Amino acid sequence: MSDIALPTRRRALQLLAGAPMLPLGGSLAAAASLTACGGDDDDDLVFASAEFIGMSAPGTSNPEALATTTVGSKLKVNFTDGSSQTYDLAYQPFFLTGDAVPDGKGGKIIAGGYFDIHNQPIIDKSVAGKERQFFSDAPDGTSLLTVSGAKVDGVKGNTVFAVVQFEYNSIDQAGASTYGTLPSPIAVLTLDQDPATGKLTLVKYHNVDTSSVKGLWITCGSSLSPWGTHLSSEEYWPDAFDQGLGGQSLATLKAFSKTTFGSETTANPYDYGHLPEVTVNADGTGTIRKHYGTGRYSRELVQVMPDNRTVLGGDDYTNSGLFLFVADKEKDLSAGTLYAAKYTSQFTQDAPGKIQWINLGHASSDEIKAFINDAAFTAITANGDIKENGILASTKTDPLDASFKAITINKTKAWVKIKNEKAAAFLETHRYAAAKGASLSFTKNEGTTLNIKDKIAYSAYANIQDSMVEGGSGYVAANNVKFKKLVAGGVVAHKLGGGQKDDTGAAINSEWVPTESSLLIAGEDFASGTADALGNTANPEKIASPDNLKFSEKMRTLFIGEDSGNHLNNFLWAYNVDTKKLARVLSCPAGAEATGLHAVDEVNDWTYIMSNFQHPGDELYRFQNKADNSKSSITTGGLSATLKDQIDAVINAKYNGKFSSAVGYLTASPKQPKLS
Repeated sequence: MSDIALPTRRRALQLLAGAPMLPLGGSLAAAASLTACGGDDDDDLVFASAEFIGMSAPGTSNPEALATTTVGSKLKVNFTDGSSQTYDLAYQPFFLTGDAVPDGKGGKIIAGGYFDIHNQPIIDKSVAGKERQFFSDAPDGTSLLTVSGAKVDGVKGNTVFAVVQFEYNSIDQAGASTYGTLPSPIAVLTLDQDPATGKLTLVKYHNVDTSSVKGLWITCGSSLSPWGTHLSSEEYWPDAFDQGLGGQSLATLKAFSKTTFGSETTANPYDYGHLPEVTVNADGTGTIRKHYGTGRYSRELVQVMPDNRTVLGGDDYTNSGLFLFVADKEKDLSAGTLYAAKYTSQFTQDAPGKIQWINLGHASSDEIKAFINDAAFTAITANGDIKENGILASTKTDPLDASFKAITINKTKAWVKIKNEKAAAFLETHRYAAAKGASLSFTKNEGTTLNIKDKIAYSAYANIQDSMVEGGSGYVAANNVKFKKLVAGGVVAHKLGGGQKDDTGAAINSEWVPTESSLLIAGEDFASGTADALGNTANPEKIASPDNLKFSEKMRTLFIGEDSGNHLNNFLWAYNVDTKKLARVLSCPAGAEATGLHAVDEVNDWTYIMSNFQHPGDELYRFQNKADNSKSSITTGGLSATLKDQIDAVINAKYNGKFSSAVGYLTASPKQPKLS
């Protein structure tokens, strides 16, 4: 990664003039010139390091802070001469979902709004007289990027784009669950970047037409490809066999099909669970395609390595795996080879696990799409307890047939018979990988990110339980993954290297292959049934249920966003991989998940951390004592009913009765230096 060119001191001072709020103080290189005193214009200091000074968690005395996004952290930038500059951080949303925002055509569009396959708004008619377009309360993956030659009306400074996807809608206005029943929207935001301050202002919101890929399914985390496209996800794919072995039921698929296509029978489960890629156009619109040959699993997000070919994927599932895809060509994910990890030495909280990669097969997107489009091939038939199609046969009852292979996925023992190796590998990836002996042992393998300098990838495990713990549901000793139970979860580091061979002895054509895994950082559970006065069941001074991960090469910092029922307020953390210092950067509203994390070292000389949250006020009952709410498991401590009601009232007032969530970024305000 090349260094950012240092501006002259005079130019750097111009960048600060009259700018009370700056995205992380502009470029870290530009920040270096702000503390110099005396000398001529080119006497600039050189950036050395950055460190975050953490904030305290909101407490019981401040329900307003508990109910909103709060930031009390600082960023300290250090220079090679020993001087430094400290910035006060804050949070700036672009919008709340449900807001009417500019569509770039002189009109307005609903942020996070849902559209059917014909690009018509989907209307919530659950409460008579209050009909309105459905909009998401769950914004998630976000990418900040630029496009050469970009030109959008209304932009006065630099044209910057953000792609934002919306995972799901929780409930309709009548309170009924709508999870997974609506096609996930994905939008391109055109942002006007002030060259003098770095401030980003929304000037256009474009809803991407997803009809060419038959809509999107539960888009969760995302990443930015090295070639500047937004790599999305489709989590919890619909289970074509409807056996409760992961994914969503066919009843959910039928509801999705009805809202998307107008018919319960149109949607094919195999059309979902793939890797969507969004390309942003110079006019602020976007186009989308799906890569069907990268494996169909509960993809949280993927991380593409610097070779532009190697893709490491997270798998948010119980009995989840670690998957690797190596594309045939650079910057083209339409064909390649899929692998699943098998641990050849026991991986524990204290000992690293060595990895052998199992070759699941090679395919192109067109090959797999042809299987999907063949109705005779994918139609499920039943023969007693056995369900089958042209891909495989699957049953949860021992068929007493030696041609069936026993597997364990989603905490359940089942049996499968592979009928088409290629189709099974890429369309029934969990079942196939388990049958091939991959270590499908993880619980909620969430975000992935990359430290290029050290050649280390990171994976978030939101919970360490069940299939990862000896005696737990779904545990398989032969998988060689055995941890002590830790509901608060942890972050795992994977060493990367080249010269690796797969289980067939064939060379893996990549220098960025995980070779072993070790636990990097973990949370800390309180004793079972015990909570503090906020209902936290895990230590609030440590991470709990890490989900979003992003790494800043310039700041040597791993950013960790939580999705935790263990902390009343989920936090965004900064972990310096050199100093091992953990700092709390941001606190989300109570019950909300920290999402949309994206650390961007440089966009036109400015540094940004993107951050969203979803479903504020969700499941606050979980944090109360069982005596106050029978659905809680807390018997000692817990959130008081009075404080819970105060938090609830603020959230309802600020976030549209819990229907709205925020999309935004961190800003910074430096203290103006005294010049001599």
